[in-house]
Amino acid sequence: MIENLILKIEQYNPQADMKQIIKAYNFAETAHEGQLRNSGERYFVHPFNVAMILADMNMDTPTIIAGLFHDILEDTNITYETIVSEFGEEVANLVDGVTKLRKLNYKTKQENQAENLRKMVMAMAKDIRVIIIKLADRLHNMRTLEYMSDEKKKEKALETLEIYAPLAHRLGISKIKWELEDLSLRYLDPEGYYDLVDKVSKQRKEREAYIQDIITTLQKKLDEMDIHCEISGRPKNFYSIYRKMVYQNKSFEQIFDLTAIRVIVDSVKDCYGVLGMVHTLWKPIPGRFKDYIAMPKPNMYQSLHTTVIGPKGEIFEVQIRTWEMHRTAEYGIAAHWKYKEGTTKSDNFDDKLTWLRQLLEWQKDLKDPKEFMESLKIDFFTDEVFVFTPKGDVIDLPNGSTPVDFAYRVHTDVGNSCVGAKVDGRIVPLDYKLKNGNIVSIITSNNTGPSRDWLKIVKSSQAKSKIRQWFKKEEKDLNLNRGKEILEREVKRQGYKPADMIKEDWLKSIASKLSLSSTDALYAGLGYGSVTLSQIMTKLKEFYKKYYINKDEKDNIGKNIGSTVKKDHPLAQGVIVKGLDNIKVRFSRCCNPVPGDEIVGYITRGRGVSVHRADCPNIKELRKDERFIEVEWDTQKKASYKAEIQIKASDRTGFLAEVTQKMTDSNLTVISLNARTNKEKVALINITLGIKDIVELRDLMKKIKKIKGVIDVYRVTS
Repeated sequence: MIENLILKIEQYNPQADMKQIIKAYNFAETAHEGQLRNSGERYFVHPFNVAMILADMNMDTPTIIAGLFHDILEDTNITYETIVSEFGEEVANLVDGVTKLRKLNYKTKQENQAENLRKMVMAMAKDIRVIIIKLADRLHNMRTLEYMSDEKKKEKALETLEIYAPLAHRLGISKIKWELEDLSLRYLDPEGYYDLVDKVSKQRKEREAYIQDIITTLQKKLDEMDIHCEISGRPKNFYSIYRKMVYQNKSFEQIFDLTAIRVIVDSVKDCYGVLGMVHTLWKPIPGRFKDYIAMPKPNMYQSLHTTVIGPKGEIFEVQIRTWEMHRTAEYGIAAHWKYKEGTTKSDNFDDKLTWLRQLLEWQKDLKDPKEFMESLKIDFFTDEVFVFTPKGDVIDLPNGSTPVDFAYRVHTDVGNSCVGAKVDGRIVPLDYKLKNGNIVSIITSNNTGPSRDWLKIVKSSQAKSKIRQWFKKEEKDLNLNRGKEILEREVKRQGYKPADMIKEDWLKSIASKLSLSSTDALYAGLGYGSVTLSQIMTKLKEFYKKYYINKDEKDNIGKNIGSTVKKDHPLAQGVIVKGLDNIKVRFSRCCNPVPGDEIVGYITRGRGVSVHRADCPNIKELRKDERFIEVEWDTQKKASYKAEIQIKASDRTGFLAEVTQKMTDSNLTVISLNARTNKEKVALINITLGIKDIVELRDLMKKIKKIKGVIDVYRVTS
């Protein structure tokens, strides 16, 4: 296998230290000896393929060696110090950087995902090669995902679609982005994916002939203009077609631009010459021309894009770029990597990462994982809008940004003193959504400051961060009192007594976990918005539950039990409490047990026996408590019980109707239904329904899983 890797590297870097690469290959192969993958093949096949992907991207020698070693610190006895002594500190730091991305220990999947993303962004700012290795690692894992369980396939595919593919896009590595998207779709919606593959392949011959006619026509005209070029037809990846069908609610037959014509030339001047000829031959569609040469994307992508109507009335896109632009379009930031053998990276390359360091600065105050994820998705993964200052400077902002976002991007002082805005010469409201090409000017006043309402209208995390900083500095005492009022009001709203819930030692613990110096800092943070209510309330409820459930009430309980012991008694709820009669029983809302579930009873303070599922996370730490009591289902009792399920699916028209029809067919009663869709067009539907037992619930879940587009169905435990 090593010959293939050496051959690939020699093609773009004949000066590479091949002896060191061969040494690293043998070192990694020995380190992973005896280890197998889920497929049954040698584990070393994986790091080797990661190195091959990195070589495809023309990466430097330390990066390729780190690709071979990326699992060594985690999965073998090899140490960081050994790698330093054998291969140098640069390689060791890259391997250590990739390894640290895997060491996460958070309670929820969302916290894990958010912290993973935060670590990746920090790693990028330190050394972008760490993330390039991670993307190569994920790409090969996705290529071999078929050997995992169905649940793991969908989990990894969704994570790839939501994080890794957008990350590749933000770094401009479109070749990897497209493959990650298609592989994710294959496992998230297999039926939709293979149906699309079949339809595209059936049209391939006809489409290729049509594209060839266009290429021949254009090539002839460009030859006459003495423009040296390469013209090709690039089929759009399956996910982009699938996404367009879902977003625009169109059938495959209604999607026309399945292929883009790509023209690669020698100079920028030739790019515009080709554009003129394309518009001469075919009619351009208004509003579909984009000049990314004059205004490059933040990921360094440059091209001219235009959409035209072809000779047979079909719509197709033409992309025009130079060879250097083409390499950047394929491999993004990796194409600009300036580490050469024995040299350091250039200042020019550092300039290309300025946006990344700015991003870290704007986001450093965000400690809530959910808020960090949402903020990063907006600043990092969404489309951009390009606008101009009155002097003609280009400012890029997240799509949906307002004049206030623009003001803060220009300068913090401009944002803080903003009182109005003009777009293209006319005054607009501050919540106006900016569009590509707008010329924006900000009206300022020294006698004012930001409005707290701006936090609701701004899009970028930079603007949000600067607004919060202003309130933090200007209104410290006010924020502290406001934070106390907000917390007390929320505690009361949720049915607790402030004196029972708001305890100084609990708040100190929460402040410490959020890296805040005191409870006053915690209150102030809540007052100006850097700390969220959910961060505090979630922890307070955990403290409350442990404190009051574990509180010693054995005397009272003993009296209750002594006065009620009679016989096993079937209660109205359909549960038998062993040895107790006439005692109040209620089903716990945190796990909603139904007949067929293994259950346990817990004697509560003043509220009788609470029945939980045996696997309920809220009682796991209390299993040795003396207040547990045996309970069992009364099999003679026929009743309806509450159960909640969540459905995760690709959003499409008519999906919810199909789900409700399944419940109607099963003769089930829907108690509540909540449906929403995230930015990736993944639908999340929570349904609470009346169920007679676990068998009926599982039967319904099986039926729902068979509906087209369903990613997962599971029972909810809050």
